[in-house]
Amino acid sequence: MRGEGQEALGLVRQASRERVGAEVAERLRERRAEIEQATLTRVYAVSGLPERGGPEYAEGLRAAVSAGVDYGLEGIERGEESAPRIPEALLSQARLAARSGVSLDTVLRRYFAGHTLLGDFMVQEAEREVGASELKRLLRSQAAIVDRLLAAVSNAYTEEAERQPRGSQRRQAERIERLLAGEPLDASGLGYDFDGHHLGLLASGPRAAEAIEALAGGLDARLLAVRREKPPLWAWLGSRQRFDPRVLLDPALEEARTGLTLAIGEPGEGLLGWRLTHRQARAALTVAQRGGDPVVRYADVALLASALQDDLLATSLCALYLEPLAEERDGGEVARETLRAHFAAGQNVSSAAAALGVNRGTVAKRLRAIEERIGRQLASCGTELSVALRLSELRQTDT
Repeated sequence: MRGEGQEALGLVRQASRERVGAEVAERLRERRAEIEQATLTRVYAVSGLPERGGPEYAEGLRAAVSAGVDYGLEGIERGEESAPRIPEALLSQARLAARSGVSLDTVLRRYFAGHTLLGDFMVQEAEREVGASELKRLLRSQAAIVDRLLAAVSNAYTEEAERQPRGSQRRQAERIERLLAGEPLDASGLGYDFDGHHLGLLASGPRAAEAIEALAGGLDARLLAVRREKPPLWAWLGSRQRFDPRVLLDPALEEARTGLTLAIGEPGEGLLGWRLTHRQARAALTVAQRGGDPVVRYADVALLASALQDDLLATSLCALYLEPLAEERDGGEVARETLRAHFAAGQNVSSAAAALGVNRGTVAKRLRAIEERIGRQLASCGTELSVALRLSELRQTDT
């Protein structure tokens, strides 16, 4: 009889708990639209949308928030003992996050942010009529249900990430990208000394990885290479001694015969130098990809690379220095040819004349005419004019 009485009492308590949960859940459902909007706002605040995934990821995130709110409300109503089944929409979004390059940490923080917000709403409603002991029970039950959800989401994410091609390479690339963005990450697992000297490289071509490995071996340098989904290959050469980029040019040109395109940054030291030399290599690559030189060092094209990325600068240089020349009868062809020879000869008039097959006086006369056209002395604007000419050449190759 005593056992039957305890069992009956347990059933009564269970019914009471279910009634309390159902009442709180019902009041929360009346505020469902408010809860969903607040949760969506909180989730977006955790992190921005990824570059990969696009509209599909954003739509999936909204669907996951909606399903998550329903899951939480049903969990409050039913309790831990009869917790609802985890919605497929939540697991599908975790898999999509893995494919879109969103970190597991971001995914879990979003779910936890949603759980915390729902808990705040639940406390608001429960405090009206529910006692402290019942409120604690509801909170414990919710915590257990969320733990179960986070475990399932983690498994779905991890399984999908492992199915992705070159999963480890992608994860390494993501860590490198975060380091470049300035995030304070532990870089010890990358097997590279970020405190030393660095030389950033960007390479593309059928044998880019092998070529970079050969260049690193020839310099006895430590190599950090990042294979991304699309070219170019990102790489850094590391050493305890400062690099001289000039020693890289001859072997790089030899590798270029196999179809390699290589952009080289300038030597940098420490983590800041590691980031800077990479940015320089990226700028140099814009020139290498559009010009005729397969191997380009940033120091040789710094102004040209900047102009290619600055439409105002590029347009202004051409307007200031090339458009006046185009008013000549031949459209400025002879003037441009003379200037190219002049700059190629280190602004030596005699050497330019020899290259053009004319006498020195002819070149000098042409240069004076050019100065009159542009309204400036070549000695004061030679660099800008040289960049303008190169920009014009690159634009012709684009067309």
